[in-house]
Amino acid sequence: MAKQEDVKKVVLAYSGGLDTSIILKWLVEEYQCEVVAFSADLGQGEELDHIPEKAKKTGASSCHILDLKEEFTRDFVFPMFRANAIYEGRYFLGTSIARPLISKAQMEIAAKEGADAVSHGATGKGNDQVRFEVSYYHFNPAVKVIAPWREWDLNSRTALEAYAKKHAIPIPTNKKVPWSSDRNLLHISFEGYALEDPWAEAPEEMYTLTVAPEDAPDQPEYIEVEFEKGDAVAINGERLSPANLLAKLNQLGGKHGIGRVDLMENRYVGMKSRGVYETPGGTILEEAHRAVESITMDREVMHLRDSLVPRYAEMIYNGYWFAPERIALQALIDETQKTVNGKARIKLYKGHCRVVGRDSATDSLFNVDFATFEADEVYNQADAEGFIKINALRLRIAAMQRAAKK
Repeated sequence: MAKQEDVKKVVLAYSGGLDTSIILKWLVEEYQCEVVAFSADLGQGEELDHIPEKAKKTGASSCHILDLKEEFTRDFVFPMFRANAIYEGRYFLGTSIARPLISKAQMEIAAKEGADAVSHGATGKGNDQVRFEVSYYHFNPAVKVIAPWREWDLNSRTALEAYAKKHAIPIPTNKKVPWSSDRNLLHISFEGYALEDPWAEAPEEMYTLTVAPEDAPDQPEYIEVEFEKGDAVAINGERLSPANLLAKLNQLGGKHGIGRVDLMENRYVGMKSRGVYETPGGTILEEAHRAVESITMDREVMHLRDSLVPRYAEMIYNGYWFAPERIALQALIDETQKTVNGKARIKLYKGHCRVVGRDSATDSLFNVDFATFEADEVYNQADAEGFIKINALRLRIAAMQRAAKK
């Protein structure tokens, strides 16, 4: 915990919502310090409207907003998708992968501003406190970190609202049902409040990026996604920047109700937590990427990479993007992607995306002459007998041993 008398200026990761607005005022009041607000534009859209005005009205000396959408997609989302990384088989890591970039940019601003400390709005129960702070220490091992949720006594929604009223901080009144959300170009997440009953279905009015699958178009839509070295570069022949490509996939997936997931996840701090996620573009991207890999990647390379993916996904989920083990594993993953060049044809329909075609003009390992069920001149089927007997040898020896014991 940072000593109040040692902090003269702090850079706060600021979203403009109620919690970080209260934190901003609390830092000014409790630490008697200058507060610089920082917001990363990762694709939140209208959520960033009027951020500088809100921050300064609440007491910030200045406010930085950085457009990081391209860097986010190119240097964080795409490397993760080269691994097909999904936490516990369900979660596309949309919040997890955003935190290291936010932390990186926040630390750069702290250095530029000559700040003594950095602060965030993550609670003491969640994963984000780890993700932010591990990343902070990667860039500056001596940085002072202020985590208000671990210090203050504002431990309820009622207490927060009372503090907000006392300091004339506007309280949102437009939510039909209470929940906490986090949005970026990869996804939007929802948790807490109305979702804390794991048996209760998430309210339909909560969903933001996707239509209900039953309300999606009655006709399927086919798209083609092209890849170069494991990264998507074009949709239907149109080359797009990483951020624009992901935004386009979000639009296509959202229209067809693709990418909704309701899950129970195991938090790093030890508890189970319910999360509801919308990841329309990411769901399509992962399906298309696997399709191109299936025709271009060597079997043993694929199996080796896949065996490491759960560990890789845990590294990201737990906050270790900048750790040496993740960087080393990324080098292996990127090596496997050098031949992942080609395109996938995907069918979008009523909440589902399904591969219906894949092709690679330069790196396909599929050879119809070998794989065909028709007559061929390149594969001697009689060779399989020796292959089978050699691979069954240990089983044959065990069977002989069991017979001898009888």
